[in-house]
Amino acid sequence: MTTFDYKTLILTRDQMKAERARLHAAGKKVVFTNGAFDILHLGHLTYMTFARQQGDCLIVGLNSDASVRRYKSEKRPIVPEQERAVMLAGLKCVDYVVIFDEDEPKELIAHILPDVLVKGEDWAHYVSGRDIVEANGGKVVLAKMVEGRSTTNVIKKIVEAYRT
Repeated sequence: MTTFDYKTLILTRDQMKAERARLHAAGKKVVFTNGAFDILHLGHLTYMTFARQQGDCLIVGLNSDASVRRYKSEKRPIVPEQERAVMLAGLKCVDYVVIFDEDEPKELIAHILPDVLVKGEDWAHYVSGRDIVEANGGKVVLAKMVEGRSTTNVIKKIVEAYRT
């Protein structure tokens, strides 16, 4: 059996910018999405698969542990950023993962300049980076969410099942 080092798909901001330039020169449509992706579940896989279908290459901006704590809770993430990054990189639909520490991915989006920005429809009221992507001729696509599938729901179910 052949093994693959998924860590080669986890790039720094500058490595991703260089890869984006290579992809652009090859005429590829680059898609970007972002999130915490803590405890991967069916909703995440469905979302990522949809995002990948919007172009030729899917880049996932992954919130660092510190940024997840700032916007979710001090108790999150459950899974550390490096493990979350490797799990995402192992998905067939994900081409690259870039970890970012800011509260929003706007700086990362400006650095990469994707052709398509995908967010879940639950973010329709505000898509960070929309202005940057659209100003550069790109588009924003909202993905339908899988009803009842969220990391928060998974955590609640685990807590209820193991409550003493």
